[in-house]
Amino acid sequence: MESSRHSGYHNIHDPGFRPDAAGHLRMHSTIRHEQSGETASSLRLVLTLIALLWVLSDIGFYFLLPALGQTASYNENPIGTSLYYVFWVGIAVITFWPQYARWQRVSRWRMFGNRLTSIAVWSLAFIAAMAFLAYLPKLPPIDLQGVTFREGFTLPELPLANGWYFLPKSVEILFQQLLVVALVLAMASEGIRVGKIALYCGLLFGGTHLLLAFGDVPVGYVIRFAFLAGLFGLTIPYLILRVPNGFAYSYAIHWGYYAATVMMARIVGPEAVLTIIRSLFDLS
Repeated sequence: MESSRHSGYHNIHDPGFRPDAAGHLRMHSTIRHEQSGETASSLRLVLTLIALLWVLSDIGFYFLLPALGQTASYNENPIGTSLYYVFWVGIAVITFWPQYARWQRVSRWRMFGNRLTSIAVWSLAFIAAMAFLAYLPKLPPIDLQGVTFREGFTLPELPLANGWYFLPKSVEILFQQLLVVALVLAMASEGIRVGKIALYCGLLFGGTHLLLAFGDVPVGYVIRFAFLAGLFGLTIPYLILRVPNGFAYSYAIHWGYYAATVMMARIVGPEAVLTIIRSLFDLS
């Protein structure tokens, strides 16, 4: 019988067998290279899908809802708008479920490790939101007298928000948070540093808010939202990966920003808000 040494097949139990060290190194190098390529390709796919869902959801709000006979408005059509964003929440969960499934593995804290603390955090956020909605009707109505608007100016819905506004807004915020969390988890799963993830989140969160321009609102309003959203985006990876119950804090901060903007517009006045925007960005 032909020995394994000459047959082209290696028997590791053969005393004469000597592994080809260089060959093994080449093989492992090739495997690592292929895995690295697959990782980069997978991450690019996740980034593309996140951007695609965010853009499509915004375009659909401004164009698809009216085409379906629905008013694209949080104040005037809260139920239809809420259902629209519930649809997108479902799409996000289904699309990025593999990323959400890795949450426990990449975060520093055990998911709901202390359930009483988690319930307390979520309950306090709920109580604060309910208190704000109870107080909202008592705020002075927005006073537009003496406010000069340029031709073609459309006053954003937010300063005019009623209690119903926050129903669709709450669902939309959940959708946006899910997209950013998917980005954070996808990058963290590949061993990318949290600081680099924060930069990507800031760019994504700030850049996508430029889509507000589709709503025919002032440039200063769009820039303000994009700038502040970018700053907030920098903090999300730290909350998601390093802070217990960080998702609840991230959602609450996001929601609270809209509540604070309404209060500022009603109490201080829209002209003061616009003046601040102009001073920040030197807009005429």
